[in-house]
Amino acid sequence: MTTNLHDIPPLYVASQEFLQNPYPFYETLRSIHPVYKGSLLKYHGWFITGYEEVVAVLKDTRFQSRFPLPEASKKYEQLKNIQSGMMLFKNQQDHKRLRLLVSQAFTRKTVERCRPFIQETVNDLLKQVYDNKKMDVVSDFAFPLASLVIAKILGVPEEDRYQFKEWTAAFIQTIDFTRSRKTLANGTEITRKVLIYFKELIEKRREEPQDDLISRLIQEEQQGDKLSYDELLAACILLMIAGHETTVNLISNSILSLLQNPEQLKKLRSQPHLIETAVEEFLRFESPAQLIARTASENIAVGETTIQKGEQVYLLLGAANRDSKKFMNAHMLDITRSPNPHLAFGYGVHFCLGSSLARTEAQIAIQALVQNTTNLQLSSSNLHYRQLIGFRSLAELPVTFD
Repeated sequence: MTTNLHDIPPLYVASQEFLQNPYPFYETLRSIHPVYKGSLLKYHGWFITGYEEVVAVLKDTRFQSRFPLPEASKKYEQLKNIQSGMMLFKNQQDHKRLRLLVSQAFTRKTVERCRPFIQETVNDLLKQVYDNKKMDVVSDFAFPLASLVIAKILGVPEEDRYQFKEWTAAFIQTIDFTRSRKTLANGTEITRKVLIYFKELIEKRREEPQDDLISRLIQEEQQGDKLSYDELLAACILLMIAGHETTVNLISNSILSLLQNPEQLKKLRSQPHLIETAVEEFLRFESPAQLIARTASENIAVGETTIQKGEQVYLLLGAANRDSKKFMNAHMLDITRSPNPHLAFGYGVHFCLGSSLARTEAQIAIQALVQNTTNLQLSSSNLHYRQLIGFRSLAELPVTFD
């Protein structure tokens, strides 16, 4: 189905109105058609908001991942080269090969071995703010937790992790649809810094291997046919970014959802065993990643719609996870919801590799904050989201507590 933009109420998609609450816009789009063809922002293609339709695309490997930057791009070539080497944007055998190499660090068993470190880190972070009776959940809690955990897994010295926040923010902006020449130029400059850092760290690990992921990937790279040096660098950078963005967004969005739904907060306090289903519901209700892009490698039918070879497809995960055809009371937060087949981590061969780690960090962090504080409240009603449409990302979340 093809329809014109005048069918949609005027709304600049990167406006604060949309960033604060994108769900009415998603509903409008889906009410026209769950597979909508048009232009949003400066991008033309198919915008998919229906749950079943999103699953169909994610299951079909003929819809391929694509690089965020055009392959012909020269001005941002260094940034483009790093992105093109990332597993996230690989297809078929290259994706399978890289995923297999990295997956060893993110199995459920490996993540469970990290649990004591995660718990200890959460406890330490809460101790640091407890006497003040206030904190910014994003910068004082969620980000340092994610940063320390992924640094430990990768093998980044703790004293170096202070750089991660700037690096991650810059890279995320380069792959989001709100990117501008300014954010691409900044991303290119950050890329140079990050490459220098990881090249030096890799050389250190070559000389003195440690029990960390970088050391294990170096062993694979040295075998010659499994991992190239450029792929090793791209993997380090991707894991640094992914290890932060999803987890920080998940934890901060979850706390905000509880504060905006006090009866659910009360229920979780009184029934702490609900934390696992609660985190699944937070993932559905405020999906950390809101959008995935694909390209059709041939003519492909999605329901009654045929998407032509070469056309761009934009999967709105945040919309699919609130599709009332799939979820009863889709716009209500219910921490007891089960089953909960949300798509927050994607679906199919590109299902998020770090999902177990993100879930574990969120469960421990949210549980600790909820159970060790009373009178947890927002200290400001004027909340701002980062200027991103592909991610549900609070800039800050100031709270007070007793």
